[in-house]
Amino acid sequence: MNCQYAHLESDALLHIVGPDTLKFLQGQTSCDTRTVDAMHAIPGVFCTPKGRVLCDFLLCELNPDHFALRLRRDIRASSSAAFGKYIVFSNAELNAARDDWTLLGVWGPDAAKCLAKIFGDLPSERFAATSGEGYTLVQTDEKGQEFECYLDAQICERHLTEMAQGIEKGTDAEWQTRQICAGIARIEATTVEEFVPQTLNYDLTGHISFNKGCYTGQEVVARLHYRGTPKRRTYAAELSDEAGANQGGVLASGSALFSSETGLNVGTIVNSSAAGDKTLLLIAATTSGAAEGLHVGANNGPLLTLLELPYALDAR
Repeated sequence: MNCQYAHLESDALLHIVGPDTLKFLQGQTSCDTRTVDAMHAIPGVFCTPKGRVLCDFLLCELNPDHFALRLRRDIRASSSAAFGKYIVFSNAELNAARDDWTLLGVWGPDAAKCLAKIFGDLPSERFAATSGEGYTLVQTDEKGQEFECYLDAQICERHLTEMAQGIEKGTDAEWQTRQICAGIARIEATTVEEFVPQTLNYDLTGHISFNKGCYTGQEVVARLHYRGTPKRRTYAAELSDEAGANQGGVLASGSALFSSETGLNVGTIVNSSAAGDKTLLLIAATTSGAAEGLHVGANNGPLLTLLELPYALDAR
């Protein structure tokens, strides 16, 4: 069948357990956690009081009163510490050390069919979820061709064996490439507190509820939404090996981008992933800088080619 699976080594789960979990997260994050249950996950962000993004996440329920934030592994500890400043008066507990759940990405035209043979019922829309003993599945796209699968260690080996028998083994890099093509920006260790949510298009990708009420950083985020225009947006781009994509590690998250016309620093690399003989990227840049042309690392560095996103940047 035409589908693949991969261990999501770049990501990890930040576990939050307790009856006050969703109430706590409702007051701290940009998403409306009142919609989260065993059948519904939700993306969101956690900001500083100044509206700078500390982490992005996908929130789902693993068991009753047991929730998890899927985020980048290299920011799990710092995100837990930031949440920990506010959770002390809630009946909920953070755990950033647990690795007893395995994260998998499953994708392809036959992904749903393959997973149905293993798990039975599947989610049927974006961010819908299904769960059973020791597992949770979340559909992460509109077409039903991409799923995240979280497996408890007690059942992990059995399900991995079943997957290996009917699904081709892929790589974490292939999954991350698909997320870049979908225009879903991810916060990494080098970009913590670097961006407001709108710079990363989170107002366009379902990460922000503008009618849920107050949360940390909400005043800044709402003011920009209703009264301002983002100075920078996130774009998709590519760089061929021939253009110097692999020179000196300049494609690291947080690397600077420079305008072809002015030579000024007008952007930042958000995420990148190798894809054959090219590197695909998400970049945050000024509108004028994107129009002028963007060079990586220096004003005479490799020139990026911008790609189309699957959503309109002016849609809000």
